[in-house]
Amino acid sequence: MATFVAKTARPTVPGDRSASGVIVVALLLILLAAGVFASLVTGPTGVGLPDLIAYFSGRSAEMSPQDLAIMEAVRLPRTALGILVGAGLGVSGAMMQGLFRNPLADPGIVGVTSGAAFAAVCAIVLGGTVLAPVQAFLGNQFLPIMAFAGGLANTFLLYAIATRNGQTSTTALILSGIAIGAMSAAATGLLIFIADDRALRDITFWSLGSLGGATYAKILATLPFILFVLVIIPFVARGLDALVLGDAAAFHMGIPVQRLKRWSIVAVAAACGATVAVAGSISFVGIVVPHLLRLAIGPSHRFLLPASAIGGSALLLFADSIARTVAAPAELPIGIITAILGAPVFLFLLLGRSGRAAMDGL
Repeated sequence: MATFVAKTARPTVPGDRSASGVIVVALLLILLAAGVFASLVTGPTGVGLPDLIAYFSGRSAEMSPQDLAIMEAVRLPRTALGILVGAGLGVSGAMMQGLFRNPLADPGIVGVTSGAAFAAVCAIVLGGTVLAPVQAFLGNQFLPIMAFAGGLANTFLLYAIATRNGQTSTTALILSGIAIGAMSAAATGLLIFIADDRALRDITFWSLGSLGGATYAKILATLPFILFVLVIIPFVARGLDALVLGDAAAFHMGIPVQRLKRWSIVAVAAACGATVAVAGSISFVGIVVPHLLRLAIGPSHRFLLPASAIGGSALLLFADSIARTVAAPAELPIGIITAILGAPVFLFLLLGRSGRAAMDGL
């Protein structure tokens, strides 16, 4: 990855407004702090603002045992998992759009998410039978690693189909992604058909998306994959900026194009696989957040990638807070909330000038 560190001048990206990047990132951090606060105090019972102040000021003894248990066993792990999942979805969406040079690209659209979903359903349905030895060996990492492997397999298959003579066609990527996604969905449907009642309940709850099952074990299982995609940001940002000018131009600027694409693909598969495994299918975060931020700070990935991570975390925390309150004491799946919020925004962007330009590029 060291070759991705800038040895020459950073490429100038058309439409770049990086000067406003610092301001936008600062505003997003404030928004994320508000999302964390909302996530910690939102719920049908227990912890409120006075309890929150007491807990973080070291006066947790003033809280009732029930509120303290809710804070430590439910609210904190749920909030932490929301931050990780949102960051993974946001940055992987921005990275995929930079890689494909199309702001409409998304891990879900090109089949990465469906591959991770298929592998995760395999883990749920077959974990106690033919995959039992693998599950025993991997322990808590079984589901995330399976989902990561599924997303990675779909991504490399997609990349292999769309690449001819060293050139990768964006049109072929999108169309191949649709076909591979459909095949993965069919295979997932077959597994659901043979699943028992316990597995069906797990799959149904998981497929709608939720942070309700957040535990510290899930956080530890997810953390390495999300950290990987975040750590790689400084190493791929300049290369993704150069790719805007085309593969040939990026190569002549000293960017190892194929290596850049491989690292980016692995990072996207890692993030998507981990998030799908622990939170299910949560749509639109990976496409809407980078798209909106690109309007504010331009296409330069130096700010777009970290801003997408922060924005994705903030959006997911607010969506989770809404999911816990609109039908309280029941809880809506978070995937429904993100779809309700994200679909109209996506259609608005799609009908705009940048959306039409993106479709013309397919």
